[in-house]
Amino acid sequence: MEPVPPEGGRPWSGTEGRHLSDVFAGAVSGVPGRHVPAALCQACVDLLDITGASVSLAGGGDARALWWSSDARAGELAEAQYTLGDGPCRTAAALAAPVLAADLSRGQDARRWPVFAQQAVALGVKALFSLPLGGGGLAVGTLDLYRDAPGPLSDRDQSFAFAAADGITIALLALQAGEGADGERPGSWLDAAETDHEEVHIGTGMIMVHLGVGPEDALARLRAHAFSHGQTVTETARDVIAGRIRFHD
Repeated sequence: MEPVPPEGGRPWSGTEGRHLSDVFAGAVSGVPGRHVPAALCQACVDLLDITGASVSLAGGGDARALWWSSDARAGELAEAQYTLGDGPCRTAAALAAPVLAADLSRGQDARRWPVFAQQAVALGVKALFSLPLGGGGLAVGTLDLYRDAPGPLSDRDQSFAFAAADGITIALLALQAGEGADGERPGSWLDAAETDHEEVHIGTGMIMVHLGVGPEDALARLRAHAFSHGQTVTETARDVIAGRIRFHD
């Protein structure tokens, strides 16, 4: 895959373009199709001025699943946005457009997602850059890059990140179509995701039964309880499944 700089970005020199092509080729060489998105994501962590990264996928309705994260903190960031239903990756997925939050500790970015920004800074995250995976105005997920210091991505890093997001999108679409080189047929975005969010779906279903409400209202109640009790939505779902929490009208 020949990387292409993002529209309006600084054009690469011939040397940079060849280097990035070599990096992509090396990152996925011999990698099973299922793991190509993670390999490209890891290439971002290795080469960009970022601290960590994750890839999240969008399922049916409001469901999301974490495919891969470079470290525990990247996973916690994804979980925080899933719990709150808010944050840069949620905005990027909804708009199918990049959301580059260069300073979550103050200014416009902190005001745009006040609760998430506070949680992110508490985790030691000062900047978060979310790029949609997909095209044609439809996002099937996001590539999320975080840094423990504020500041924008450089032109070069932004160009690489956009090209990596394109590569991850192509790999995910091939997997969804059952075209993995290793013969794997993941079946659906959520089935293919390496995540424990199945617990959220089960917990949401139990709340639907408890309250006689639809899935969106049940998930909203789950999120509200998680937030008010200082839990992640996954932790609250586990309590619902175990019978430690029962929702009532």
